[in-house]
Amino acid sequence: MATPRRDWTPFFVLHILLAFYTALAAAVSSQQPLASAKKASYSLGQAIPLSCLNRTIDTGEHIVDSLGRLQYIPFPTCNETGRPLELYFGIEREINCTIDFVSDSFFHLLEFYVHNDAPLTCRIPSRPLLSDSPTLADPNDEVAPGEEVGVMGTQSTDYTPMIVALTGMLQLSHLHVSNNLNVLLHAAPRSVSSGVIDAATAYSVSHATRNIKVVIGDPLPLRFSVRWYPTTNLPSGWTGVGGHLFLSTLVYCLLSAGAATAICVAYFRGVELPRRLRSHGRERTFGAEVGAAGRYNGYGYGVAVGNGTGKRD
Repeated sequence: MATPRRDWTPFFVLHILLAFYTALAAAVSSQQPLASAKKASYSLGQAIPLSCLNRTIDTGEHIVDSLGRLQYIPFPTCNETGRPLELYFGIEREINCTIDFVSDSFFHLLEFYVHNDAPLTCRIPSRPLLSDSPTLADPNDEVAPGEEVGVMGTQSTDYTPMIVALTGMLQLSHLHVSNNLNVLLHAAPRSVSSGVIDAATAYSVSHATRNIKVVIGDPLPLRFSVRWYPTTNLPSGWTGVGGHLFLSTLVYCLLSAGAATAICVAYFRGVELPRRLRSHGRERTFGAEVGAAGRYNGYGYGVAVGNGTGKRD
């Protein structure tokens, strides 16, 4: 019996191709969440832009945009680079940032910061920004709506808060600003999330001795000493005062003991030992003479020594 011949019509072939295309599209779409789940991370030395909360000069209150979100603006431009202040991931260095001109509005903001009426609230991206621009006029544009948290919708997990504790002294006609600041940054552990910033802070140091007088129109030189920590734990740097054995103390004691031993050996071999040898030599010499010639009386006559028989009259 002959096998019936199938009729491969164009409609049937088109149906098979359409089914294959649909299955392929479904497989590709199922892989998209895996691709989007992989977020960017910092590489060593990559620039990190710093943006700060915009405030009014009248009351120091924060400024919001048309959507009711807190408005962050880039840090003032540094003369040294011609760009707003930037940090560099994993790079410890001293950064000089001179603000060329202290305007009237910026001077009033400095008064709020120094007098602690309003904090200098800044933030840095925890991961590299999506935009190619290193500094954004409004970093909130880079935050996905689903990732915004907080009452005003501005605190995002994509940003790490960085409060700058700027100290100084407020005068009637000018300011004294402590312009030397320490910057501490913690990276997330590599086992948890490599190339991600976990925490950051900055604060003025030596406010009584290292400060600068500022009036409207003056430049403001700022010096940042940046230090990085590979985890969220702070290393122990304070060893206490007294009652502890320090490595330097142990080394000092060993060196002192060695120096004292060397001095004693040099004195004994150079002074004491020759003196004792001379004294011992004299005693041996005089002892031999006495044994050979006997003893002498005060008149020069010999006196018998031992059990010998003397002269009898």
